Amino acid sequence: MWGGAGEPADSYYQVRPECTDVPKTRFKIKPGKTLSVRKWQAVFVQEGSLHIGKTLRRIRRGGIHPSIRGEVWEFLLGCYDPMSTFEEREQIRQRRRLQYASWKEECKQMFPVIGSGRFTTAPVITENGQPNYDPLVLQEINLGTNSNGSVFFKELTSRGPLDKKIIQWLLTLHQIGLDVNRTDRALVFYEKKENLSKLWDILSVYAWIDNDVGYCQGMSDLCSPMIILLEDEADAFWCFERLMRRLRGNFRSTGRSVGVEAQLTHLSSITQVVDPKLHQHLDKLGGGDYLFAIRMLMVQFRREFSFCDSLYLWEMMWALEYDPDLFYVYEAHQCGNEKTEGLKGKPKSIKQCGKYERQNMRNGGKSAEGPLPISVFLVASVLKDKSYKLMTEARGLDDVVKILNDTTGNLDAKKTCSGAIKIHKRYLRKVISMFL
Repeated sequence: MWGGAGEPADSYYQVRPECTDVPKTRFKIKPGKTLSVRKWQAVFVQEGSLHIGKTLRRIRRGGIHPSIRGEVWEFLLGCYDPMSTFEEREQIRQRRRLQYASWKEECKQMFPVIGSGRFTTAPVITENGQPNYDPLVLQEINLGTNSNGSVFFKELTSRGPLDKKIIQWLLTLHQIGLDVNRTDRALVFYEKKENLSKLWDILSVYAWIDNDVGYCQGMSDLCSPMIILLEDEADAFWCFERLMRRLRGNFRSTGRSVGVEAQLTHLSSITQVVDPKLHQHLDKLGGGDYLFAIRMLMVQFRREFSFCDSLYLWEMMWALEYDPDLFYVYEAHQCGNEKTEGLKGKPKSIKQCGKYERQNMRNGGKSAEGPLPISVFLVASVLKDKSYKLMTEARGLDDVVKILNDTTGNLDAKKTCSGAIKIHKRYLRKVISMFL
């Protein structure tokens, strides 16, 4: 049994029978390697703290059992301090649930479809804040009244000119709805309209509270797994919010550039070091800006791997990057610095860090913006793996995109992660040697 092939994980994320072109997962639940329920429960001491270092190593070796994936992710994403007690985490959980309920109610007051079990896919208002009386809009916002949505518009206009932030948020809601309708629709889970509505509610609330970024296409792909893994909507929201702390810089736009372009510049530098001939070839084809890789970074490889394999890849990435101070960094940002004052100057235990984070700590592998995310090295790993095919078959950028698109369902998450770690180590050595 310990050396067996393992149990397929597809049964935990059922696919609609008519969706025959969905790639099968390569991830298998392997006894002795995958973090099981028993092993997870065993890492907690009586009061509730856990030795996260041992858990990170097991996740890296074999991923997380689907039945506990949601609660383990809460630690990996920095929702909780691994040294906290059961009681402390419950207090934080309840406080966050109340906060989410408050934000959701605030949104519902502005647009009553929030929390109704429905969602909209048509623009509610015009860009100058005037109601859109299109029949589809009226039908979608009809909440059971005989007025067919007109009551909402009457209340909306009675408040006078709408605030610019409210107009921008209302204009975003239909785009969120359109994206929700396209997200993971091959899964049986999303056959239920209430699950689609839950995804729309979370993204709509997030768009309201994030004044800087709001909502951008691709966020629905990042949020969807949280809805599936965590039963409570508020818990799913906070897991998504923590993930966005890592990734929101990718979505930040200045009008002339998108945040992820900085990572593409680093990707170019990395490829020049690990595969200079491939870089020269891509540059010759007009791909030296690496814009063809933007999707991989924006949605964290959701399109390159099957649904289950992308979850496996994510948890390996987070385990490799894990920083035990993550919870306090996020809490300081949200609540002010009072809670984290005592941590200043306190050295973190390297044993509690992920392997990638340890490499950065030992070698000072940080840019001016902080350490490069491992996802950049994952893209480099994919390019390295497809180097021969790209060199021999790509005669233009369209060929590059096609070759990379053909990788969907054909990549091995663990192999890609291992390749990323090797490239990272090699890149650090090269960078350090340049300064010696």
